[in-house]
Amino acid sequence: QVQLVESGGGLVQAGGSLRLSCALSGRTFSTYAMAWFRQAPGKEREFVAGISGNGGNTYYADSVKGRFTISRDNAKNTVYLQMNSLKPEDTAVYYCAADASWAIVIRGRPGAMDYWGKGTLVTVSS
Repeated sequence: QVQLVESGGGLVQAGGSLRLSCALSGRTFSTYAMAWFRQAPGKEREFVAGISGNGGNTYYADSVKGRFTISRDNAKNTVYLQMNSLKPEDTAVYYCAADASWAIVIRGRPGAMDYWGKGTLVTVSS
């Protein structure tokens, strides 16, 4: 059984930075492509960034390109999301997700992902 646990959320001022982490347990981490999604109050869950199992490929939503960086450490079974130049509109619950297929991840559809964490709240104040 795959378990995903996110950490690193919090309150930050606009223009600041945060780094989210997500640890996977229960299966071989490197066999999963990983993604970050987010859901703001009253809005649908949306894709933020994805990374392939070996870390060689990444993919970003246009809204975060140039500001966010996804990375992974397969020795630590952990995926990261470095968020810089944060804006109030980045405020959301951020979810980590895993899927065995990179093709699924880059489609960016929440319903297609195999496993989910419980989320971590990021609040950006203006």
